[in-house]
Amino acid sequence: MLSRLPPSIVRQRPLLLRMIHMPSLTGPRPVDWKAAAPPIPNFVPQRDALPRLPVPSLTATLERLKTSLLPLAHSEAEFTDAVKKIDAFGSHAGPGTQLQSRLLQRASEREHWLEEWWDDLGYLGYRDSVVVNVSYYYGFDEQPAHLPQNPAARAAGLARGALIFRQKLLSGQVIPDGTKEGQFCMDTYRWMFDCCRIPGLHGLDWSVSNANYKADELGHIIIVRRNRFWKLKGIVNGQILSMTELEKQIQYIYDSTTEEYPGVGVLTASNRDVWAKDHAHLAANPHNASILHTIHSSAFLISLDTDTPSSPIDHSRSLWHGSLSPPTSDAPGLKNRWVDKPVEFIVFDNARAGLLGEHSVMDGTPTARMCDEVLDWLADPAFDLGAPSAIPLPKPEPLDFVVDDTTHTAIDKASKAAYKLADSQSMSYHLTSYGKAAIKAFRVSPDSWAQMVIQLAYARFLRARGLNREGGTYEAATTRRYWKGRTETIRVVTSQSDAFVSAMDDPRVSCEKRKQLFDAAVKAHITLAKAAGTGEGVDRHMLGLKLCLKEGESVPELYNDPLYKRSGNWVLSTSAIFSDHFPVYGWGEVVPEGFGVAYMTGYDDRLQYTVTSRKEMPNQEFTDEIARAAVDLYGLHAGQQRSML
Repeated sequence: MLSRLPPSIVRQRPLLLRMIHMPSLTGPRPVDWKAAAPPIPNFVPQRDALPRLPVPSLTATLERLKTSLLPLAHSEAEFTDAVKKIDAFGSHAGPGTQLQSRLLQRASEREHWLEEWWDDLGYLGYRDSVVVNVSYYYGFDEQPAHLPQNPAARAAGLARGALIFRQKLLSGQVIPDGTKEGQFCMDTYRWMFDCCRIPGLHGLDWSVSNANYKADELGHIIIVRRNRFWKLKGIVNGQILSMTELEKQIQYIYDSTTEEYPGVGVLTASNRDVWAKDHAHLAANPHNASILHTIHSSAFLISLDTDTPSSPIDHSRSLWHGSLSPPTSDAPGLKNRWVDKPVEFIVFDNARAGLLGEHSVMDGTPTARMCDEVLDWLADPAFDLGAPSAIPLPKPEPLDFVVDDTTHTAIDKASKAAYKLADSQSMSYHLTSYGKAAIKAFRVSPDSWAQMVIQLAYARFLRARGLNREGGTYEAATTRRYWKGRTETIRVVTSQSDAFVSAMDDPRVSCEKRKQLFDAAVKAHITLAKAAGTGEGVDRHMLGLKLCLKEGESVPELYNDPLYKRSGNWVLSTSAIFSDHFPVYGWGEVVPEGFGVAYMTGYDDRLQYTVTSRKEMPNQEFTDEIARAAVDLYGLHAGQQRSML
């Protein structure tokens, strides 16, 4: 499931306690900002039906921690030293016992003991740009052949489909996500539409929902073309506009916007403290404040970009951070976006399209489901494209900001910063020659297979450069079986995976033995994944214990142990999601020396890997190792299968 690791958890570890104990951080943010967002009516019973996220046993967590540290230790002495600190932390007289009591007390007083901390420390307190660092993107397949092949029609289809999904969601027609074991929590779906992230002046952002407004004040869409914002009424007299009507309205925007406007949207991509000041300056003008409210309360936003991406990399990068044209050019880049919206569709001039998602209070799985259903509907010739209204429709309304010298200067600075950020990134993409069908024929979990490919590739990548491994591998597991659950970490690196990886390039090890070691590595991975899904991980619990420290108390020695810190330095941040409508998707790395690895295992005929990193990292070389590892893993299994015939 897609939930990229919040980079602030990795990069701002020393700030955690200081943030908790600074009263000014709450500043002007409404204390009840999250409770103010109305729930989806038919999901309210989940509050009583679903269990609460448990606080794991301290002993069990510390044993899991020891096991996870062993393969990451650079020496036996380093591991022994870390184990001593773990034992001291968890002893009867150690700090862990008291912190566990405090955490249990906190859990007894709240619906979800981690929610507030995770919101703020993981996302809303993160001050670097959300672009690259936090946001994720999905690239869509091409417009179905039975629909008009132009960008206005592409945007119109997405708009109608998303409005219908929104209508179904609010009217109780969306069936809860889940597995055969039960429903998943749907609480975060309330942050999909009619919402927006707000930059905070005192170090903490928040999200605002307008879903409790009168129905006739909602249902509008924000369209952005050549940096100019427009308000389009997608629902008139309670009826969603037909695709034909939406296409005409959007074409009107294309035809009426032939020159570039001041790129106010790029301000949303700035450092969050910078954006908060620029936002406050904009909002000081009543006219601008009204526009900001219209943007915040819109159902969603559609960016009509002038880019024409064709290759998977171009498609990905145009969605992720806009064009890489210099900031002095007329190319929109991020000027034509509002990256604080949780749902921002992007339609290019060649009718390619996708979504850029704001990640703070909603992970990627809800938007993936929404996009998947919308694209399924549009692919079906029988889908109801709507009938024209019997009354004349209001024309789209331009929303032109008052841009003074201060804002002009801010736009120039933000454009340069956005270009520098986008230009700092590297990306590569790989499709294997086989997929889920072959992997399942080998009786292997596709996710575990994909992860072992990554482990083998990274070991070879490091070995070729004479480097030690300086961090762990993060994989997200959903904890949505619990009320308000989001994610837990699967610590992918295990002694079993290391043994398999080592054997693959050891000529003394037989193929049969390599296969046995692979099976043991997969078994360990599956066990860890299942445990994480029940909240029995390491990282969320250890974070919660640390945050139970009171002001003035010393941070336990364990948290400063070099091996412990290395284990949470996520040099590989990985996650998977699937839609057969997403030929590309991804996000950024979370540490400077690391890689972001977005993969898909749901296709029968291919595995899909997108790898991101800083430009100075050998990105393509790592992806080449992924390609080689995928071939070798297939060869190992095919060879063993033939030997058994």
